[in-house]
Amino acid sequence: MKRWLPPTLAIVVLVGAWQVAASTGAIASALNLESFLVPSPAEISSSLWENRSLLAENAWVTLREILIGLGCALVTGLGLALLLHLSETLRRAIYPLLVSTQAIPIVVVAPILVVWFGYGILPKVLIVALVCFFPIAVGALDGLRNVDPDTVKLMRTLDASRSQIFHRVEIPTALPSTFSGAKIAAAVAPIGALFGELAGSSSGLGHLIVQDNAQLEVARLFASVVVLAAIGIALFGLTALAERRVVTWR
Repeated sequence: MKRWLPPTLAIVVLVGAWQVAASTGAIASALNLESFLVPSPAEISSSLWENRSLLAENAWVTLREILIGLGCALVTGLGLALLLHLSETLRRAIYPLLVSTQAIPIVVVAPILVVWFGYGILPKVLIVALVCFFPIAVGALDGLRNVDPDTVKLMRTLDASRSQIFHRVEIPTALPSTFSGAKIAAAVAPIGALFGELAGSSSGLGHLIVQDNAQLEVARLFASVVVLAAIGIALFGLTALAERRVVTWR
């Protein structure tokens, strides 16, 4: 309880201040905007309830893209990390390329993938996978490389096989770093899905945000953002819970 009290109080204070500032028109005046362009938390909550069916329908589309893309990133990221760990030659050749890919803005890649693969789910899944792949791969690889060499030597003196060393020493050592990368990936996965849908889509929260922005449905636009943020927080929380269940010794 004590752990959750400070952030809960901070959220209550911030939302309360936002409600007062929006209701009195202070935010609109400060930004030189019309008052209807600055919805209050109460108006956003009302929009969440009134448009719950529409939001749920589009949220499911976005969530499916996120889950599939995150799953692909986990498989490919962990696979590449293991491959680079086992081969120093490949690590020296591929790791710099892996890092350099992060210099390419995803906002540039997203429209290209939409042009290549259309408005379906595939380009969104690819974008989510691209966004999530790097933290997972780097986290897992760093964890595998941080194995205590003395522990490995001890296992070898006990006549342990390469497979036994991998399962009993390397994997447990790599799990904390791997989960750290996975938590980062889970938090940014909704951003990847949003980029993909903004580049071109016929459904999803990103598509709804584009429509609401064009029609000045500002309260519903904020409601879509709240749902998207809730998805990211939930995925992060589930990953953290899985970490606590698996990495019991941490």
